[in-house]
Amino acid sequence: MSAAAAPAASVEAPSRTPREVFVALSGLIVTMFVAVLSGTVVSTSMPRIIADLGGDQAAYTWVITASLLATAVSTPIWGKLADLVNRKVLLQVAISLFVVGTAIAGFAQDTTTLIAVRVIQGLGAGGLMSLVMIIVALIISPRERGKYMGVVGGIMAVATIGGPLLGGVVTDAWGWRANFFLPLPLAIVALILIQITLHLPQMPKRAVKIDYAGAALMAVGVSLLLVWVTLGGSEFDWSSVTSFVMIGIAATCIIAFVVVEFFVAEPIVPMALFKNRTFTLAVVASIAIGVAMFATSVFLAQYFQLARGATPTESGLMTIPMIVGQMGASILIGALISRFGKWKGFMVLGASLTIAGTYLMTTLRYDTDYLWVSAAMVVLGAGLGMVMQNLTLVVQNDTPATQLGAASSNVNFFRSIAGTIGVTVMGSLLATQVQDRITSGFAGFVPSTPEEVEAMQGLAGGAVPNVHELPDSIRVIIESAYGHGIAEVFWIAVPLAVLSLLAIAFLPNTSLSTKTAAESLADEAEDAVIDLAEAEIGAPVPSAESFDAAARRELVSTATGSVASVGGSDGSGARR
Repeated sequence: MSAAAAPAASVEAPSRTPREVFVALSGLIVTMFVAVLSGTVVSTSMPRIIADLGGDQAAYTWVITASLLATAVSTPIWGKLADLVNRKVLLQVAISLFVVGTAIAGFAQDTTTLIAVRVIQGLGAGGLMSLVMIIVALIISPRERGKYMGVVGGIMAVATIGGPLLGGVVTDAWGWRANFFLPLPLAIVALILIQITLHLPQMPKRAVKIDYAGAALMAVGVSLLLVWVTLGGSEFDWSSVTSFVMIGIAATCIIAFVVVEFFVAEPIVPMALFKNRTFTLAVVASIAIGVAMFATSVFLAQYFQLARGATPTESGLMTIPMIVGQMGASILIGALISRFGKWKGFMVLGASLTIAGTYLMTTLRYDTDYLWVSAAMVVLGAGLGMVMQNLTLVVQNDTPATQLGAASSNVNFFRSIAGTIGVTVMGSLLATQVQDRITSGFAGFVPSTPEEVEAMQGLAGGAVPNVHELPDSIRVIIESAYGHGIAEVFWIAVPLAVLSLLAIAFLPNTSLSTKTAAESLADEAEDAVIDLAEAEIGAPVPSAESFDAAARRELVSTATGSVASVGGSDGSGARR
């Protein structure tokens, strides 16, 4: 039984100075910078990419959805693995997958290939989004996390604000393919920094049992559901046999997944987590926030380029108010939460701003004054910045450290799933809205020049147009169709934002802990050893709460030593 002391010793987390924390965060900061930059440098050129590859609105949606789907499905798997195996190695694997997918995307010759490699990119992104937050929780307490994440948020702001601008400039100068190769050198730097600077306390060893059945059922069920939502009404009728078969298989897989999770040893989504009120309400809030977050990132680039005729560079510049609102609020509120230890009031305010922002998005048109558009983006961005990361913080604060990975990743999982489904539904609705408005707009229109004839032939194929290349007489109809269509789809996000506010309002107002997850794990391991000692020696061990750290370790050592002397083994390995 002498080995019983090992878990307590192995998870012991030495205190870190602020400088040591920043050194440990350096690789994570570069990792997140690469992840954000890889997405933002491409976002402004996505309409140009789809147009050059001959894709239509459905292809545009699926290029986005493929990555989001892979991210969503893989996120809880990465989180569960983080509770079982080496987190540092997992993070390096995730970075490698992300980089490989991003690099291959730069060589895509059609939308099918681009969608396929976006899946690889999404698998890596799922790991990055889960593991970085889990690792941060290991080395920084919830109470102190805000000020450190404020610095991280500032650096992320550089990637988020600078990415679209850089992507637009690169696209206009060298073409959109160059955007996919820009983050590669930084990714190599991130891998090196993580290897050198990131030193995590060892966790208690646990049997690695992967929930393969759950992973397969979840992937099939969610994927079929998204395919049904995307293709229904266009490739097949909603009331067709194909539709019923797809939704039947999807529902069966999802129900089977839930049942499986109750019985496997290491479930991807531990159903016991839903007994925690904080976790359940945070999931509900994340669902609503995910739709608003992903919708703005996907449809704002389309709005500026297809409804206002902006170039990729101009589109990047036009999104700055959204990014400033989001990152500014994230940094400021993070610092205030660390300073005062209060979080609920800020999150309620953020959810209220999200409602206002999504409503303002429904008022946009192709000719709306840019100052009004900017105000709408700032309001929505500030709301998302106040809520998004703090939902994860609140869950991590109110979840046992042994379930940290599963709890953190599942909040992100449900947010990603909701965002993916939301973007898919909104994209399908947008395609229908745009087609209807274009049809009515061109009713009675007779092209009078060769340029108009050529433009009409291109539009007849259903491809996403390069608006700035269209004749003015046709361009205004296309811009009006996209402006109205994009505004209409944001009505889906408004009631979901209201749901988010209600969920946040009912969250338990738990005080933020001053312990890191590693310290909590050490305490839990020591408590387990003390309980075992009491059971073995048949006498109570005095409470360790009044002891300092050294006395606590001595208490555990004495208790486990007593257990070893009472319950040793003979030469044959049999218990005495």
